[in-house]
Amino acid sequence: MAVTHPFETPAWAAELRHIFISSGHDYWGGQGEGRMQHGITSLEEVECVAGLGLRGDRYFNARPDAKGQVTFFESAVVEGVREIFNLPKLPASVFRRNLIVSGISLADWKGRRFCLQGVEFEGTQECTPCVWMDRAVSHGTQAFLKDHFRGGLRAKVVTSGFLRIQ
Repeated sequence: MAVTHPFETPAWAAELRHIFISSGHDYWGGQGEGRMQHGITSLEEVECVAGLGLRGDRYFNARPDAKGQVTFFESAVVEGVREIFNLPKLPASVFRRNLIVSGISLADWKGRRFCLQGVEFEGTQECTPCVWMDRAVSHGTQAFLKDHFRGGLRAKVVTSGFLRIQ
């Protein structure tokens, strides 16, 4: 649910559970190729830079007006994958999404602006999971994530600021 006032960008009433960045892509290339090993870093705080993305992340300043400067992912989806695929200790970082949130339905924010902790974003598109999810998690994960907007929400950073784990 969002809190809104006339003429203001709606503020998310959501909890930021995890922040992840990576210096490079791990899942590029064809099915027979090996995974790259750029790793992923968990942060307590991250700088969001308007028009560029998250400082230190692989998508930071990747190209002008990029639709995926940041990707939001619902913690309920992480829990769903853990349960369905019987992987109770699966780390949320395996999905390689930046901001894991709870208390919000991401599908409602495609094509809309919103604020999280005073930073404004614009939801641009659903994040479509690739075949690598079957290798990184378990066979069937890609299909599960393709359904019901479970892949996450790609977004642009509209205003600069910092996000912190709550």
